[in-house]
Amino acid sequence: MFRTLGGGDLPRNDTNPTHPHPVTSLCEDGSRLYAAALSTGRIARTEVLNAPCLLEFALLHPDPDDANQLRPVPPSVALAQRLHPIEREIQDRRRTAVDLTDAFEPFLAISAQSPSNTHAITVLEGFDRINAALNLATAECHTEVLTVQPGGPRPSLALTQALERDAPLIDRGVSIRTLYQHTVRHSQGTLAYVDRISAGKVEIRTLEELIERLIIFDRTVAFIPASDDRRVALELRHPGLVDYLIKVFEQLWRRAVPLREEVPYTPTPDGISGVQRSIAQLLVEGHVDEAIARRLGMNVRTCRAHIAKLANTLGSGSRAQLGFLIAQSGILGSTDH
Repeated sequence: MFRTLGGGDLPRNDTNPTHPHPVTSLCEDGSRLYAAALSTGRIARTEVLNAPCLLEFALLHPDPDDANQLRPVPPSVALAQRLHPIEREIQDRRRTAVDLTDAFEPFLAISAQSPSNTHAITVLEGFDRINAALNLATAECHTEVLTVQPGGPRPSLALTQALERDAPLIDRGVSIRTLYQHTVRHSQGTLAYVDRISAGKVEIRTLEELIERLIIFDRTVAFIPASDDRRVALELRHPGLVDYLIKVFEQLWRRAVPLREEVPYTPTPDGISGVQRSIAQLLVEGHVDEAIARRLGMNVRTCRAHIAKLANTLGSGSRAQLGFLIAQSGILGSTDH
């Protein structure tokens, strides 16, 4: 979920030095050529060029009497040679698990005798720790999830991960309320994701501008980012902090518009839209284009296009003049969202 907080995919490492090639790599001619080698007791090296699996699986070995020939190895022997390092690795890992359990036993005994209180604030550094904490909170959640997801349309990979994460919650009857920014209304990927989860107790609303990401499980534990790159997060379990964040969410939720409803923007007589009024407000406050785009969940190019339309509507020839004309026009006083 805080892949939404944390970023992209977790790195995966499927490399296994004891099994460098999948069993499915057995070539089509392998069985026929191996049968021929068994019947004659040997086979020419040139004949197995199109069946490299026979050498990879050690089903053939060099003929000591003729360097150009290969002799077959019984499959049971070849298989045992392949399985031995794998079984040895499994045994090593089991011993490591036992040793680790033994090392933790004194600490577990102390904890059982004098259980400590759950930390009110836990710093989670790195995507692995963030995701592990979120996965645990998701697994333990039984009633409600509240989420704030700023930043506009989300990448397809993030939506796929969100769907995988939300499916078990929906199956358990957990209610999910999510706040997005208005810009997701133009995202086909987000709308498709919403359609797929619509069977559950899921509500989605949007606002022009949101606070940073926020996830609250069962009104007992909340997660917020603690760094701009979202590689550090805070897990909050203090009742006072969690209650405060819930009130912030509920206030935003009351102001938000359900995704399936029209955003109630009322353009000014000059045709200035609600988005452009929001941009005008941030311009007057002194924010640069990149900061405005980030806060409104749009890319910088789209933001600058809106600024250009706003300047054209107000007859501005420069950024400094635009700020003055915005203040004089009275458009900010008509903002209703």
